[in-house]
Amino acid sequence: MPGRTEVQVRAGAESDLTALTDIYNHYVRETPITFDTVAFTPQERRPWLLSHPEDGPYRLKVAVRADTQEILGYATSSPYRAKPAYSTSVEVTVYLAPEAGGLGIGTLLYEALFEALSGEDVHRAYAGIAQPNEASTRLHARFGFRYVGTYREVGRKFGRYWDVAWYEKDL
Repeated sequence: MPGRTEVQVRAGAESDLTALTDIYNHYVRETPITFDTVAFTPQERRPWLLSHPEDGPYRLKVAVRADTQEILGYATSSPYRAKPAYSTSVEVTVYLAPEAGGLGIGTLLYEALFEALSGEDVHRAYAGIAQPNEASTRLHARFGFRYVGTYREVGRKFGRYWDVAWYEKDL
């Protein structure tokens, strides 16, 4: 059980690609948490992984069991929008392995991510949370995110429309 062992957080590496893709694909196939609708191969996800180096504002943090190095989840900071004036804003997210929810791993990941971002030229972090998702809402509130608005029925998945609530945090 992950809650009974030490969890380490480190920078993501190319060797993590298959496990990270598997975690993400769970959310693609089973939940409205991501609006991707078709699962990815690791090779298709490789550009995403490479867009998160060990330094700079776009980071990938990975939580692993200390004893087995099993990946339990990850957090990222990514460009908020492509236009240059948005360069000091990031969009952040956390994805956990299905069995790793409720164990404090999201908190560990965000602690490491925000610590890494503290030395970067980043002014604000944004998070979009497909509704309903109480666990994610609580996690973001714990880190000082404030609600800024909801895009109503902005995405269609599994034959229905979903709202996305947006939150922001000063960095």
